[in-house]
Order: sequence, then C-alpha cells, then structure tokens
Amino acid sequence: MTTAKTRIRIGSAPDSWGVWFPDDPRQVPWQRFLDEVAGAGYRWIELGPYGYLPTDPARLAEETGRRDLRVSAGTVFTGLHHGPAVWERTWAHVSRVAALTQAMGARHLVVIPSFWRDDKSGEVLEDSTLTAAQWRDLAGQTERLAREVRDRHGLRVVVHPHADTHIDSEENVARFLHATDADLVSLCLDTGHYAYCGGDSVKLIETYGERIGYLHLKQVDPEVLAHVRSAGTPFGPAVAQGVMCEPPKGVPALEPVLAAAQNLDVDLFAIVEQDMYPCDPDAPLPIAERTRAFLRSCGA
Repeated sequence: MTTAKTRIRIGSAPDSWGVWFPDDPRQVPWQRFLDEVAGAGYRWIELGPYGYLPTDPARLAEETGRRDLRVSAGTVFTGLHHGPAVWERTWAHVSRVAALTQAMGARHLVVIPSFWRDDKSGEVLEDSTLTAAQWRDLAGQTERLAREVRDRHGLRVVVHPHADTHIDSEENVARFLHATDADLVSLCLDTGHYAYCGGDSVKLIETYGERIGYLHLKQVDPEVLAHVRSAGTPFGPAVAQGVMCEPPKGVPALEPVLAAAQNLDVDLFAIVEQDMYPCDPDAPLPIAERTRAFLRSCGA
C-alpha cells in the first residue's frame, strides 16, 4: 500500500481550465471554473490571472466559501532583471494581487519572470541570455520584492522557473538560487516547465530541498516537446500543439516527484496545472477528475 503523503495538499488552478488572461472570449466564465473545480473534488485553488476571479475579497470569499474552496496562492509576472527602473510599476501590480491573496487567507505569491519572446507571435523581445548586471538586478530586485511582500502582506514569494524566461534550465535555476537569500526567496517548482527546459525535478528537490516552497504538477508530451524544441516554437504555440499533456501520459513521472517532496517533511501545496490555452470548454472537467484520481493512486 502506498503511504499517504499527508503533508502535501493537492489543488488545481484556472490554468487547468485553459485560463491565461483576465478576460478572453475563448475562456470559460469564472463561475463555471469554480463550479467544476469543486465538482472535480479539489478544495484548493489559485487566483489565476488577476481579474479573472472577482477581485473584491468579500465577494470572492462568498463564492469560494459556498463551494468549499480555499485559495493557496496568487500569481504575478515580473521583469525584475530590468532593475530599479521598473520597481514602481511592478509594485503597483504586485501589491494589488498580494492584498487579495492575503485577504483570502493564502500564504504564497507565485512570481513568474517575464518572457524574453512573445508567447503568441514568437517575436523576440530581448536577449534570451542575461548579462552579469542583469543577473544582479534580478537577484536583488527579487529579494526586495520578497521582503516587501512578506512585511506588508505576510506572504512567501515562490519564484516559478518557466519556459521562455531567463529562469528556465537547471543551470539558470541553480544560478538564481545561489544568488538569492534562502530566507527570502523560495521556488515554485513546476514539473512540466522544468522538464520542458531539460531539468530533472527529483534531482532539484533532492539537491535544493530547502528552497522548494511550492509545487505545480504538470507533464510534457516528449514527442511534441522534441518537435517544438527542434522547430524553435514559442511556448504559447507549443501549448496549442499539446506539449503539456494529461497525467500520466507524459514526463516527468509524478509519483517519484511526490515521494521526493514528501521526504522533505514540510507542508507543501502541489497545484495541478495543465496548460491548454485555448481549449474546448468541455475538456477540462473530465481531465481534472481523471488527474485527481491518478494523483490519489500515487498516494497524494
């Protein structure tokens, strides 16, 4: 019998319902997302893109509460490698998301670096490699953000390595971790994005376990991944081609990841995310139900 991983709390997110933007006609309405994520048996959710779910805390608390849902984290995109010049604009956005996240009783803020190429058109926005000065700005400004978010909102920043950003590969993730204060900055390990960029999630957990503060559970289809990598396809079109797939059809295997995380003996959220924007509105619910059943079979 598989030992229950009692210190890992499983949830889902708007991303698993094809939601990438605050408002988009190809996305399911937020009411349907809440109804279906609860119906699939999940009890924890993320806020998703700010403005998709109601931003009034009282209304959001009422909507989630009557569905027996709780919020685990909010999410922001940042371009902190641009240094102090972008601080005011960054904080204006982050503070709104952090305030709502705090009001919903969550304790984490997922911070995603900005893309170096447009995730729809593929237009190269900046160099895919940071200079030494940009790495220093990225580390310093991330620590500044983490300190402000902690002191003002009581939240823990967890930085999300992501395809088509500057924190992506094993090398760049390690460089970022070595450059930042462990007391301030943790990682949101997304198993799918890390595999997309050639990383080994189990190795990362075993090597940098003290820095793992949050998990996103996701898999990639190896055949589609090989094709999009060889073609130089941007992340957005790669998702449309099905590079992120329903577990357990892809990699990495999630049971070893959950086992490695359990061995850390800390409380962790593990939020299911299957990037599939855009998608048929009837597709997410059955996938969510099957994925939850699969994760239960893994002992989660």
